[in-house]
Amino acid sequence: MMYDICNCPVSLTDPEALDHWNGMIRAFLAHSTATPTHLAAVLASHPDFAMGHAARGLFSLMLGRAEMVQTAKEAAVAAHEASANSTLSFREAAWTRALDHWLEGRPSKAVAAMEGVLTRHPEDTLSAKVSHAIRFILGDASGMRSSIERVLAAHGDDHACRGYVLGCHAFALEETGAYDQAEAAGREGLLLAPDDAWGLHAITHVYDMTARPDLGIDLIESHTSAWDHCNNFRYHVWWHKALLHMDRGQLDVALGLYDAQIRADKTDDYRDISNATSLLIRLELEGVDVGPRWEELADLAQNRTDDGCVVFADLHYMLALTGADRPDAKAAMTRRFARDAATSGEIPQRYADPGCSALSGLNAFAEGRYDAAFADLTAARPAMQTIGGSHAQRDVFERITIDAGLRAGRYEQAEAVILDRLARRAGREDRFTTTRLATIHEARRIPAQ
Repeated sequence: MMYDICNCPVSLTDPEALDHWNGMIRAFLAHSTATPTHLAAVLASHPDFAMGHAARGLFSLMLGRAEMVQTAKEAAVAAHEASANSTLSFREAAWTRALDHWLEGRPSKAVAAMEGVLTRHPEDTLSAKVSHAIRFILGDASGMRSSIERVLAAHGDDHACRGYVLGCHAFALEETGAYDQAEAAGREGLLLAPDDAWGLHAITHVYDMTARPDLGIDLIESHTSAWDHCNNFRYHVWWHKALLHMDRGQLDVALGLYDAQIRADKTDDYRDISNATSLLIRLELEGVDVGPRWEELADLAQNRTDDGCVVFADLHYMLALTGADRPDAKAAMTRRFARDAATSGEIPQRYADPGCSALSGLNAFAEGRYDAAFADLTAARPAMQTIGGSHAQRDVFERITIDAGLRAGRYEQAEAVILDRLARRAGREDRFTTTRLATIHEARRIPAQ
């Protein structure tokens, strides 16, 4: 029996395959483009390696694209066929079960399978990262934190992947409001794993949430080795940089980053679409004319109206469809949300609440029906955490909600949302907060006619 870089047993039989498996682990932890290359090499030499097939399936589902579900199903078939031809370790069997659970519409059971592995192998960084990633998709910030904190002790100074675990811990701490601890954990992690984009971006989140854009921009610019090797996650780092420039009032710089980096490749990955749409609407809310940029995004989004994989993704597709005003596609998306919300399951539950209300609110906002938009979006607010993503990503919906309230003249209610948002951001005013509170104060100074 061989042991991988996580100090866990793995049923590979030659050193070259183990090197590729370890390369895959490092690449996956670092969000590197090399992940699929290493995994393909492992499966080419060991087609009966069930855990490798399960990894391919789980990684496919993380992409949140309808066509990748078929890839995941094929991987599950291969994993079960491989299982029939070999004796699986507890870890390998659990990964196969996790893939089955997610394909059955129960991603929380996939998390439970990963946590079962971590109970037996707390040193297993790979399983910890997968649990972390699925919890992120489900919006389970407290679960991310408790999961990582359970395995920290098993990732001592001699563990090859300790830096990546600290990066996950930093992000979980940030998402649960422990900003100082998050910054410290992220900084320590970067010293051990200087290519950890996730850890770097966790610290960037801290600076976003605590209105310290200068520190965030400096961090990104001075740690390019942490993210320039990345897959499309590097676009997300550029997106963070654009947000930080917006907080400094440099709207032209943010729009320049959109063209030069964030949409340098016109992909239809939902994470890239979410970066793009959320930045454009933020700029529009600040009065920037973004020109024809919505059209390219809407062309891609209208092909995704039937995806139904991730509520977070679909709401960003809707931003593109409203930005370019595609009425037929908007109607198709609305109908599909209603259909999904009427079924049972973990993801349909999220389409029912907050999905339908949020979608309706975005549509109303685009049509200038601000009172209806504010009503729908405030109805969605209590459950928005469950659509996944980070506080920084979901903040686009907070901003639209607040501006809908202001445009509808609901100053008192909009102020309550602003103050709640401010409390989540450690009480530190960013540019958005300052300008919107100023709008309310100015409105109150004007005598009623």
